[in-house]
Amino acid sequence: MELRGKRVTVFGLARSGVGAANLLAEMGAKVTVTDKKSEGELSEIMKKLAPSVRSSLGGHRDEVWVSADLLVVSPGVPMEVEPVAAAKEMGIPVIGELELAYRILENRIPFLAVTGSNGKSTTTTLLNYILIKSGFKTVLGGNIGNALTEEILKMGNGQIGPDFCVVEVSSFQLESIDTFRPFISAILNITPDHMDRYRGMSDYAVAKARIFENQGEGDFLVLNADDPETMRIENEQMKGKKGKPDIFHFSRLREVKGVYYRNGKVYCNMPSIDPLPFPLIEASGIKIKGVHNLENAMAASAMALLANCSPGAVIESLREFSGLEHRLEFVREMNGVKYVNDSKGTNIGAVVKSLESFQEPLILIAGGRDKAGDFSVLRDLVSEKVKALVLIGEAAEKIREALGNVTDTIIAKDLRNAVEICGQRAEKGDTVLLSPACASFDMFRDFEDRGRQFKKIVMEIGK
Repeated sequence: MELRGKRVTVFGLARSGVGAANLLAEMGAKVTVTDKKSEGELSEIMKKLAPSVRSSLGGHRDEVWVSADLLVVSPGVPMEVEPVAAAKEMGIPVIGELELAYRILENRIPFLAVTGSNGKSTTTTLLNYILIKSGFKTVLGGNIGNALTEEILKMGNGQIGPDFCVVEVSSFQLESIDTFRPFISAILNITPDHMDRYRGMSDYAVAKARIFENQGEGDFLVLNADDPETMRIENEQMKGKKGKPDIFHFSRLREVKGVYYRNGKVYCNMPSIDPLPFPLIEASGIKIKGVHNLENAMAASAMALLANCSPGAVIESLREFSGLEHRLEFVREMNGVKYVNDSKGTNIGAVVKSLESFQEPLILIAGGRDKAGDFSVLRDLVSEKVKALVLIGEAAEKIREALGNVTDTIIAKDLRNAVEICGQRAEKGDTVLLSPACASFDMFRDFEDRGRQFKKIVMEIGK
């Protein structure tokens, strides 16, 4: 991708915007960044930009994009916002940071890409762990927290050494792709999320399905055979598609071509690896626990095996990998009560999987900024498993209206007060679970800040 001397405008100055701007500047482009926030609000982020990058803050002025040769849009900027839509109308190429990274690395490194409503970060990190265990060199980036463009910049001088680029991709990132074509891709699940950005589930699912839009013969696609929306997308999108990728599945419920669970064991049924299904590992031997993590482990295993990792490396990795912070993370046990941090449970589908993972009585802390979710979906599980529901944040009243009559429900003034209420009501054998079903931005910087504050509060109990 020839960028030297080109005028490029980067919309949005979050982490991916900074990564894109600095990489573009390194490649000789004339870069301008624009953001609706003011210079004062972005003072810390501005320090991370290369000296040659110009800025236009406090709004998107016409002059920063009408003469641009290329627009690079950060994931947080919808493609429908007026300047971006107008630029497209004028014929100015508009791509996202993921597409930019792909074009720079295209034909140099195969991409392995993971999307889904829930489990993306765990699956992507586990896949990367297995690849390294197998002796491969990798670049890890994307929605997982480190911008892919930033990781490319670290390589230096175009010396491309890794064997694979392992990326977690969100629906927001997939909205702005064009040529992005992973060698192996996976959709873990599609459940309602970001309904404040999409007109409905259909639009959201279509965005997720773009991960395999450009895949063809010689590529691989891994899908969740147990997820109805994922199967619907497969059936609809594959009709009439020329040059289809080879499709494999993973399943907790039935035997499939791919990786599946049966009678306490995980089986591999991939003819290219072994002509017969063979037991890969006892499910009890997988270190990360919970039904959702069983699915994540199967998806990562299928992708790793398709990338020529050895079954031995897969098995060893599944026994060793301990999971990620804020995903059903055990915090402490005190007086027979366990405290678990699932702050990454930012949508209703994630909370469903979390609740399904527990047998003991739960006291659930939920709430935050609503993403237009239907909390009534949780009624049966909350009635069955949750002895008390403690609510925080902007969505507290909406959740109480949906669930307040199925279990004991209390609205807390903040997270500390919620933990105090849980401590007063919990009995030996109970688990206090933070799994909010909401975004964090009403009270916290992000889900990580929320999870760390929860852990800090929990660790201070009794001091």
